[in-house]
Amino acid sequence: MIEMKNVSKNFDRYKAVENVSLSIQKGSIYGLIGSNGAGKTTLIKLLSGIYLQEQGSVTIDGETVFENIALKQKIFYIPDQPYFLSQYTTLEMANFYKSIYPSWSDERFQKLVSSFELDVKKKIHSFSKGWQRQAAFILALSTKPEIMILDEPMDGLDPVVRKKIKNLLIQDVADREMTILISSHNLREIEDICDHIGIIHKGKIIIEKELDDLKSDVHKIQIAYKGEFPENSFKNLSILHQEKRGSVFLCIVRGKDDEIQEQIRNSNPVIFDLLPLTLEEIFIYEMGDIGYAIENIIVK
Repeated sequence: MIEMKNVSKNFDRYKAVENVSLSIQKGSIYGLIGSNGAGKTTLIKLLSGIYLQEQGSVTIDGETVFENIALKQKIFYIPDQPYFLSQYTTLEMANFYKSIYPSWSDERFQKLVSSFELDVKKKIHSFSKGWQRQAAFILALSTKPEIMILDEPMDGLDPVVRKKIKNLLIQDVADREMTILISSHNLREIEDICDHIGIIHKGKIIIEKELDDLKSDVHKIQIAYKGEFPENSFKNLSILHQEKRGSVFLCIVRGKDDEIQEQIRNSNPVIFDLLPLTLEEIFIYEMGDIGYAIENIIVK
C-alpha cells in the first residue's frame, strides 16, 4: 500500500503540498485531479522519491521511498514530458533499464515493440511527441513494475493508441495487481480507467473517495413546477449549483439519492428527472463549492 501521512513540501516560502494524507491500495488505479498549480506534480514526485518532504512520511508497504533503491526498482514514473538519455535509441534505453530493473522482460519488450510497430534503432529525440510517449510506455511496461506513476500519460497519443495503452494497463492491474497513480487534466480519461479519485486544491487533498461513491454523493436534477419554485422545500438540501432554463430548474445537489428523491417528490413537481453526472461535472461543482473561480463555466 502507498501511504502519505501529514506530508508537506515547500519551495522557499511557497507551500506546494500542505499536510497531505492519502492511501492507495495495491491493485488500485488512483486518479489525482486538481486545478493548475494545485500541487499534483509535487505530490507525484514525493511519491516517486524524487523530492524529500519537509514533514510527514511517504511509504510503500511501510518502507520509506526516498533514497530507497530496492523500492524504486519496483516503481516506474513517466513524467508529463518523458525523459530519455541524449542521442539514445529505444533499444539503447531498453538496455539501460534492463541494467537497473531486475524485473525487466526482454520477451515483453519485443512483443510491445512489435505491437506498436516502433523502430527501436531510431534515436528517440527524432520521434514526434506521440511516438516518444509510446516509447516511454513500451519501456515502462517492459520493466513489469509493481507501481506505475503517470503524469498526463495520454497527452499527444491518438485515440487508437490510447485505447491500446489503457487495455495494457488494465491487463497488468488484473494479472499482476499492479498499482497505478494517474494525474491528468483529461477527466473523461480518468473516469474511464480509475476506481479511486483524489482531488487536490492549493496543496491540500479536499476529497478522496472511490469513484462510484463520489458519483453517488452528487446528483444533477431537472425539475419544474406549475407555480413558483418552492424554496422552503429545498432548505434541507445541499445545493451546489442552481440555475433556471425557461420553466425548468437545474440543480446540482449533494446527498443520498433516496433522500433527495423523497424530498423533491414531496414538493409535487410536474417534471422531475435525476440525471447522471460525469467526473468533469462533479469536479467543476465541487471546486465551485470551495470558491474556485468557475463562475462562467456551465456544464450542459
